[in-house]
Amino acid sequence: MAPPLSVWILGDQLLAHHPALAAAEQAVGRDNVRVVLVESAARSRRLPYQRKKLVLLFSAMRHYAEDLRSQGWQVDYVRAETTRAGLQAHVAQHQPAALWTMAASEVAGRRWQHGKLAEQLGLPVRVLPNTQFLVGRFDPFPNAGPDQRVVLETFYRAMRRHFRLLMDGDQPVGGRWNFDAENRKPLPKGLRPPPPPSYPPDVITRQVMAEVAAMPGTGTVDGFDLAVTRGQAEAAFQDFLAHRLANFGPYEDAMSSRHPLLFHSLLSPYLNIGLLEPLALAQAAERAYRAGQAPLNSVEGFVRQVIGWREYIYWQYWRLADRWQGFNAWRAQRALPDFFWTGDTDLACLQTAIRRALHTGYTHHIERLMLICNFCLLAGVEPLQVNRWFLATYVDAYEWVMLPNVLGMGLNADGGRTATKPYAASANYIHRMSDYCAGCRYDPKARVGADACPFNFLYWNFLLEHEETLRRNPRLGNAVLGLRHLDEAERARVREQAAAFLGPEADDR
Repeated sequence: MAPPLSVWILGDQLLAHHPALAAAEQAVGRDNVRVVLVESAARSRRLPYQRKKLVLLFSAMRHYAEDLRSQGWQVDYVRAETTRAGLQAHVAQHQPAALWTMAASEVAGRRWQHGKLAEQLGLPVRVLPNTQFLVGRFDPFPNAGPDQRVVLETFYRAMRRHFRLLMDGDQPVGGRWNFDAENRKPLPKGLRPPPPPSYPPDVITRQVMAEVAAMPGTGTVDGFDLAVTRGQAEAAFQDFLAHRLANFGPYEDAMSSRHPLLFHSLLSPYLNIGLLEPLALAQAAERAYRAGQAPLNSVEGFVRQVIGWREYIYWQYWRLADRWQGFNAWRAQRALPDFFWTGDTDLACLQTAIRRALHTGYTHHIERLMLICNFCLLAGVEPLQVNRWFLATYVDAYEWVMLPNVLGMGLNADGGRTATKPYAASANYIHRMSDYCAGCRYDPKARVGADACPFNFLYWNFLLEHEETLRRNPRLGNAVLGLRHLDEAERARVREQAAAFLGPEADDR
């Protein structure tokens, strides 16, 4: 009889075809494999996490365990104070000959798997490569050092070529790699996006909701209706293909006070825990284009997010694994304003976006980049405080995605290793791409004065504070040249109003 093996599946690795399961079954047969999943109480308390994220994660884990049981696997679902304690309890009870697992997506977890875990459990540990990301199969730039600049567009084209996505031979479909210029339209007043799919909680989810409601955290469990099974997640993707993909491209940068999701997919929470897989999504979107069901600019934009942006962010996270915590290129030192935890601010755009994030655990990528991160960049908020807020607030937040996305793309704190310029913008951008300004007390066209939008004087103050550095960036030429229109008196007014806004009273705004 073959010696028994245990397979530890992490909570964000709920894959349909888990490599450790497949390898263990091939080695000793399904009857000699026991699967272990662990809910760690200490891990869920590490930050005041979004309660809807905890419901999603724990409900999806429990449903996944039930699905494995229905397939004939023996499953040990453990709830423990720590992951280590849960695995030790499992080993003590079942006495496996070894533990097999898949490499964690985050640095600390993977180093523990390869390091002290075997000693702590008292048995051999085999760590298989992570298969949740395409860069685990193909690294476009395997020799790129941490200080070598690899821009997203170059990375994205390499991924397209390798995985044969939207290609006609060696050339991109339509003769262009990127349709960004066609995808920057504000939402027309008469266009109403369809509602997102909703999945009423079942018995398992309602039990999780009751438990999470009693935990410390951000937001509430009220109104939770996310997908918690692979079948539901796949149905959510099909709903996106049928009802929102066609309009996704033109309005992917739009923002609306009336429609939080617009034509976005809301699939990142499911991708990030393994219920959906990136290549399958990109291939299905391409099939929709080739069948005439969605235009090229929308499909290319979606494919770029899934196999371009998402894979690039993960690749950057590991390339700079030991350096993220120290990045602060703009020397930002201010505390995160208190209104980030309440949404109580008189800036209509931030009030809407922050309250959405706190209540639902989600805002789409432009609200994250051009409202929340833009404000924190202009206000000089210390990067790790911003990152902590994102980790605590969003349902799709994990360290691998938030560190490079917030510190790299959002705040440009990594010195341009991820994004070639800081995404700094005045109120003009928000006014052009959204309807927020119509319901705000501030004037998006005023640079200074009692009614001036803070995004304006903070933007010009940022340019003044960092003028010398910004002038060295060729992508910012027009923005910095705009300073020539400010005489000394206007510059002084900008600095004074920014200082007043960012002073001791700033946290109470």
